[in-house]
Amino acid sequence: MPFIEEPFRFGVVTPVGDGPATWRDEVRRIADLGYSTVLMPDVPGWQPAPGPALAVAAGLADIRVGTWVCASPLRPASTLAWEAHSLTQLTDGRFDLGIGTGRPGLDDLLRELDLPTLTPGQRVERIRDVVALLREYDGPNVHTPVAMAVRGPKARALAAEIADIVTFPSSPDDRREDVDQMARDLRAIREIPVALHVSFVGDTAAPFMTGPGVDPAQLRAADSLAILPADPAAAVEELQRRREEIGATHVVIGSNSAETLAPVVARLAGH
Repeated sequence: MPFIEEPFRFGVVTPVGDGPATWRDEVRRIADLGYSTVLMPDVPGWQPAPGPALAVAAGLADIRVGTWVCASPLRPASTLAWEAHSLTQLTDGRFDLGIGTGRPGLDDLLRELDLPTLTPGQRVERIRDVVALLREYDGPNVHTPVAMAVRGPKARALAAEIADIVTFPSSPDDRREDVDQMARDLRAIREIPVALHVSFVGDTAAPFMTGPGVDPAQLRAADSLAILPADPAAAVEELQRRREEIGATHVVIGSNSAETLAPVVARLAGH
């Protein structure tokens, strides 16, 4: 059964790398290039916290903002739900909550912060609790979109219940057909937009979006969903293929590739 053709949306992960002034200019530039969303990674201690940064970003340009993605073990469910609803209010409904169970190696950070290291099942339940509380804060007339990063069967089952958008974090060893099948299985239950976490554009790696030592040639050889061609025409063709095959309509890239894919955004955004 073919997927419903949803319009493409493009987001950019934009860490505060070279200082707040440079970052503010970058937010404006990304909006001017036609991207739909400015996204912030969840990296405690490495840069400003996502909440305040995104509130500033929403005031700089008429653009959506979001987290990509909050790690569920880093905050109590009540705190994250309150922060998410507050950002929806402060941005006039332009906030998306990206949330997942956390990147590999998160346990070391949790110990540094004197936080409990939750089991995988507990991390998934924390996401359920966050979204349930968020819906209470939102009430009947507000809906904060939730983008879930999922891999295991419990996370995928929860996403089928509560997510507005899903993404499938991938590793260099992933087979394309396995990730494709996860997306098809999930969308067979419910039509949920799929977001592509694109950590490489050509040979350019996105900061905060890929692990160390990842070889783009390996990703290309595996036909990975985590890489797009740097050539705009080839990228357009590949994205149209991914929408047809798995319903992928949301594309998330790093800020250092925003100029490269600007022609792709001009061609596909909203179509």
